[in-house]
Order: sequence, then structure tokens, then C-alpha cells
Amino acid sequence: MKVVVHIDDAAQWQAAIAEALPEATVLTSDAPASERANADYLAVWKAPAHLLQEQTQLKGIINLGAGVDYLLKTPGLPKDVPIVKLRDAGMSELMADYVLYGVLHFYRSMDRYAAQQPNAQWQPHAVPDKANWPVGVLGLGAIGSYVASALQQAGLPVLGWSRTPKQISGVRCLHGEDGLNELLNQAQSVVTILPDTAATQHILNAERLAQLPKGASIINPGRGSLIDEQALLDALGHDGQPGHLRGALLDVFHEEPLPANNPLWQHPKVIVTPHMAAPTPLNDAIDQVISYLHAFEAGETLATINPDMGY
Repeated sequence: MKVVVHIDDAAQWQAAIAEALPEATVLTSDAPASERANADYLAVWKAPAHLLQEQTQLKGIINLGAGVDYLLKTPGLPKDVPIVKLRDAGMSELMADYVLYGVLHFYRSMDRYAAQQPNAQWQPHAVPDKANWPVGVLGLGAIGSYVASALQQAGLPVLGWSRTPKQISGVRCLHGEDGLNELLNQAQSVVTILPDTAATQHILNAERLAQLPKGASIINPGRGSLIDEQALLDALGHDGQPGHLRGALLDVFHEEPLPANNPLWQHPKVIVTPHMAAPTPLNDAIDQVISYLHAFEAGETLATINPDMGY
């Protein structure tokens, strides 16, 4: 079995996989082309097109992350080769931490206190009843479901939304266009954890952002394509124009790294983080990669990516 790894810190991944599978040849994508060609498996994150194009006998591709949008758009992606992705692999808890911080940031008026501090303004703000702070979670896959449950366990009412019906204990699960409208009309904070697909691009456009209650906030650790950035700027207010949204915590963007001239950097209502909400924990991820390789070799049926659906 030959496995080629492409990811930041690929040497660590290569060593861990090689230790778990001593019978396998495990290389990084930095190996000479003659050695890395004709691999049985690729374990990759944002693989370059040439790495995909030089393979002729792939049995499977393991996407080393939860989002497969980059991989599916890469020229040379072999057709009819099964693709699996990391599902949770320790990322859910980290994502829930990030989201809970974001919700509490606005719920406990930390944005207002930060704005007051430069003016030495000593002004406490009332703490709302949690029952009056519904949180909407868009996307109820493995990570989104975990996040929704974590918010509910923190005492917040949670509205979850997905393309198809889901059930999560303690969470009001909605679906379809009517469900999305119901969520947007109520949520004080909206969390976006959807995949990047044709159906989800700009799911939060100007019309849908306008549906949110005045003073609502946005937390996006999912995909940059989920939000129309100009519509978000308009909804937040800029260039002297008022907006009805209170603020946004953004971890992902249409272009990454976020260009220095992007107005989101300087917007007083926006917190920018550099795509760090849920980094993949190596040990948990390696265990899942090894289980995938064993399953592929044994001919077991795996939950593979549907390229047409985008997840």
C-alpha cells in the first residue's frame, strides 16, 4: 500500500501514519514525482492539481478536513475514485468552544464594553434572560449537531436548520425554506456551519440578513461563501450608513488570507480570526485516517462524498 500525504506539517502526518501502518509506504507530496506517482491512496488537504493528475491507480482519497469544496474544485480530480472526509475527528469540541465564545461575546455585551473602554466609559449593561436569546445554527452535520447541543446545554434556546429533517435532543430542528425563514425571524445570533455547495453559496444574502431581528449577530466558522460580504457590511452599517445588525465574528472568508484592504478588517462591529476555529487535532485525525485505510483495503462500504451534492 502506498499513501501520499499533502497538508501543512505533512511530515508529522507521514510519520504518524507510517508508525500505525509499518507495512505501508507513506510519502509526503515533497517526494520525487517518480516515487509519489501511482499511489493507492492520497491523504490530502488542499492538494495541488499536479498531485491528483499524476495518479493512475488510486483506490481512495481521504480529505484531511471536514470541508471538501477545495478538493472537488481542483482540476484533475479523478472521477469514480471514492472520497471520504474527516468527520468530527476532535474538531467538534473546538468548534463548539469558538461558537460559544462568539454567542457569549454578544449576549454579555463584551462588544459594547470594548467600545466603551477607549472613552473610559463606566456603563454596565443588563444581562438578558437566556430564554430571550435564541441561537440559530445553520447546518446540522456531525459538527453542527454537536455545536447545537453544546449551546443548548449552556442554557440557550437553539433553532437548528438543515436541508433535510434532523432530530437533536433539546434542539428545535427546522428544514426547508419555511424553516429557514422561521429561524431567521427569531435568532439573536446566527451560526453558519454549512458546507460550500451551489445551494449554500450566499445563503445569507441581503434579503435573508434583513430578516434578522434588529441587533442580531452573525458567527461564521463554516465557509466564507455562505455570506455575501457586501450585504453583511451593509447590514452592519458602514461609511456613515446605519445597519440593523449588531456585530459579527468571522473566521472564514471568500478570499483567504483576508486581503489587508478588505473593509472587514477595520469594521468596528467585526472580529476577524484567521480560519482557526477548529484546527484538526492530529491524534484524533490519524485514528480516523487509519480506520479509513483499513476499511478501503478490506473492501468495506464507507460513507463517501457525493461530488454532485458537495458533501
